[in-house]
Amino acid sequence: MILGVVNEKCSGCRTCQALCSLQNLAVWNPKKAALKVIPRFPKPGEYEVGVCNQCGVCAKICPAEAIYRDRDVYLINEEECTGCGLCVEACPNNVMVMLGDMKAPFKCNGCGECISYCPREALYDVCGGDKK
Repeated sequence: MILGVVNEKCSGCRTCQALCSLQNLAVWNPKKAALKVIPRFPKPGEYEVGVCNQCGVCAKICPAEAIYRDRDVYLINEEECTGCGLCVEACPNNVMVMLGDMKAPFKCNGCGECISYCPREALYDVCGGDKK
């Protein structure tokens, strides 16, 4: 699953971020999500959602070859990851995060929870879902 975004539909509620962190890290903390909701300054009420487009830059730069492709999604093998952070620095969308309590970075794994619960249908599956 590759996430797509209709920024004009985003209300900035951050439900997507809360559910991402809950589904993948078992914590209700939008700051630990693999997607970002960014206010468009100076336009109040307008947001840009930063998502992983599964471009593979992270996999290309990983010296440990710990990032691999599984169907349409790049995943991190936490056992092989050295935690060097090069992938986080190289991410063109700034949506890979290195959390202090984890050895490996965290990125979108294509679970789809954010799509399922977005109240404004701002997120969709580029591979199989229709833009609403």
